[in-house]
Amino acid sequence: MRQRIGLTPLSVAADRIGLTAMRAAGILSRLAAEGRPVDRAGNGIVVEVYPAASLRCWGLPFRAYKGGQRRAAREALIGALLERAPWLDLGAYVDLCADSDDALDAVIAALTSRAAALSKTSTPDEAHLLPQARREGWIVLPEALLESLVAPFHVEADAS
Repeated sequence: MRQRIGLTPLSVAADRIGLTAMRAAGILSRLAAEGRPVDRAGNGIVVEVYPAASLRCWGLPFRAYKGGQRRAAREALIGALLERAPWLDLGAYVDLCADSDDALDAVIAALTSRAAALSKTSTPDEAHLLPQARREGWIVLPEALLESLVAPFHVEADAS
């Protein structure tokens, strides 16, 4: 991540992220116990995302939108996001995203997860990083334009 986009994610030892990491580990353990395909390297049913990194990959503002006093920045980011992805319908949640950086991050995480589901995210280098990523986890980065995350709707012509 540092080499590709110049951002360094928080350590799980950082304030307030450790508890989230512990909860995620519990969820991953339960999913694995249920026989679900959990792969910390980003190839399972769960992917690790870093919303600011996704925004940076998509060329959107990725700093200074966090915090209670930054509603205007979140509104501008939502506007930019909807301009680039007009198919995205936040409906009644636009105000929630403007009020809460956590809600906005959840939307960004969902978009990044969509990119992963379409195989449009980074993967660890097979020879060097894959063993470490399987142990420690892999934060997926979008490798496709935000605009490409929605497949065009095709209607097949009636053959009759």
